Amino acid sequence: MTAPDAPAGGTDAGARGPHFVQSLERGLNVIRAFDASTPELTLSEVAHATGLTRAAARRFLLTLADLGYVRSDGRRFSLTPRVLRLGYAYLSSLSLPEVAEPHLEGLVALVHESSSVSVLDGDDIVYVARIPTSRIMTVAISVGTRFPAYATSMGRVLLAALPEPELDERLDRAAHRPLTGRTATDPAVLRREINRVRKQGWSLVDQELEDGLRSIAAPIRDATGTVVAAANVSAASSRTPAARMRRELLPLLLDATARIEADLRAARC
Repeated sequence: MTAPDAPAGGTDAGARGPHFVQSLERGLNVIRAFDASTPELTLSEVAHATGLTRAAARRFLLTLADLGYVRSDGRRFSLTPRVLRLGYAYLSSLSLPEVAEPHLEGLVALVHESSSVSVLDGDDIVYVARIPTSRIMTVAISVGTRFPAYATSMGRVLLAALPEPELDERLDRAAHRPLTGRTATDPAVLRREINRVRKQGWSLVDQELEDGLRSIAAPIRDATGTVVAAANVSAASSRTPAARMRRELLPLLLDATARIEADLRAARC
């Protein structure tokens, strides 16, 4: 683990104003040090992951424990379910998951494959709605799961909606590591693929996030035409050829996203 340069989706040091509370940033970084691969950490591991001194990391951990967000067995620390409250206000105020889920359910009933909706957060996508079928990934996916945008069909749809300068900045700064032998990591290759997604209006990613997984995604737009999310259908490559995904699944996915968009517009009237 390496210390984060700045909070995901936050501001860098040069853009911070006099209002900026650095201790809040550090406390949030302590929470973000825990993830699916490191659900339990020692004090030293938290200090290393956040770039804090051991003394500072200890103060933040003990404060979070007093507040009920962290628990400890005396040596290792882990998050408690209370952390979910931090994201609940956002998810509960966002009408998108509530609007999307019935349409995802209808889509899944037709295609018998899993379907999800995600939004862009920093360099990652975050799942905000999901209707699974059989589990085809080694990593369990639920609301709140994050994946790097560059390696996912939904991520490329969302990146394609960004203004060109912002897209260039993201592609140039992000660390593109290969997740499988097929993952595109070269910024120039990714830029060409994202330009293709822009022109065709959808993205198909073939085993770049995980071996054996294909996914096709399309944008979801609000009443102003702004892309606010993406929806996908994912399937096992062993049973669903890419040509079938384009021929059969894509039209059904596009119909579902159109229905979600119509409901979003109605919800805001």
